[in-house]
Amino acid sequence: MTPKQIDQLNITETINNWALWRDAGEWERFRTVWHSDGWMCATWFQGTASDFIEISRKGFENGVSILHFLGGTTIDVQNQRAIAQTKMTINQRGLAHGELVDVVCTGRFYDFFEKRSIHGQDCWRVVRRQPIYEKDRMDSVDPSVLMKLNDEVLKGFPEGYRHLAYLQTELGFKVKRDMPGLRGMVVESLYAQGRKWLRGETPDFS
Repeated sequence: MTPKQIDQLNITETINNWALWRDAGEWERFRTVWHSDGWMCATWFQGTASDFIEISRKGFENGVSILHFLGGTTIDVQNQRAIAQTKMTINQRGLAHGELVDVVCTGRFYDFFEKRSIHGQDCWRVVRRQPIYEKDRMDSVDPSVLMKLNDEVLKGFPEGYRHLAYLQTELGFKVKRDMPGLRGMVVESLYAQGRKWLRGETPDFS
C-alpha cells in the first residue's frame, strides 16, 4: 500500500467515525475527529467544533433526532492536506404543524483535512466541514396524514434543503439561507476554496 493510500484510508476512517460517534452520542470519541481549531457549517449551526459538539450533545439528550448515512468517498491528498467529498443523507425527525415528519436530505460532506502531529503522532483530522445540499423531501411518519405546508415559506429556502430548513424553522432553529447546493456560485466558491487548501494557501471562508 502506498503512502497516499494509507492517508486516504485514515481519512475515510475518520469520516466514518464522525457519523457513527456523533449519531451514537459518543461525544469524547467524536471530539477526536476534529483538530482543535475545527469549524462546522450546517443549516442550523456555524461555529467551532467544540461548540458544535456541546450543542449536539444537549440536543441529543433532549431527544433531537438527526441521523447521518454515508455513501462513497473521494479524497484528494496534497502533502499534509486533503479535500474529501462523501455522499450522504441527513435524516431528521420532528414536528411540523403538529404532525410528526421525517425529512431526508441528500448531498455531500465537503471536508478540509490536515495531517498534524498530535502527541508525537501524525493524525488526519477535520479542519472544516461544509455540507453540500442537493435535494430533499418531507414525509409524514403516519402515511395516512396529508401534510399541508406553507408554500411561500417553503419556496423561500434554497431548493437543495428547503424541506429540511422548513422543519428546522418549525423546531425553532435559525437556518442559514445561502448554503451550497448542487450548482451555482456558492458551491463553485467552495470548490475554489478547496483548490486553495490543496495548494497550501489559506482560503477566505467568509
